[in-house]
Amino acid sequence: MLTFKIICIGKIKEDYLKSAIYEYSKRLSKYCKLEILELPDEKIPDKLNSAIENEIKFKECSNIIKHIKSDSYTIALDLNGLQYSSEEFSYMINNISMSHSNITFIIGGSLGLNQEILSKCQKSICFSKMTFPHQLIRVFLLEQIFRGFKILNGETYHR
Repeated sequence: MLTFKIICIGKIKEDYLKSAIYEYSKRLSKYCKLEILELPDEKIPDKLNSAIENEIKFKECSNIIKHIKSDSYTIALDLNGLQYSSEEFSYMINNISMSHSNITFIIGGSLGLNQEILSKCQKSICFSKMTFPHQLIRVFLLEQIFRGFKILNGETYHR
């Protein structure tokens, strides 16, 4: 069975987001195995400069790298990544699953990911050029994975 692992920085605090993540996780259990790994975020000071920003990204990304399995196809969620329609996303996942049974998605902290981790990923994708809270992106990702399975299986799902 295909396994999706989502490695993300920061804990979900809002109950409505926890409920949405739980709902999509439950729906996805019909199609795949899902693991969500929340890693601690670094404190961001009020006065942020590029050196501090790079140090925070380095610490968060170093922690993420420790949890990536070598046999997993790794996809970063990054503002500079490729954008896909839902259909294109579902076909991309299907194509990857032909050669990999483990797919890992990386969601960085509020400052994003550094170049070191981006270079370790096989692909980078972007849901939108707009800025969203990184906790909300988890819900977007789970929904799109679920939608992708519905598309691939020819099952009805709202448009």
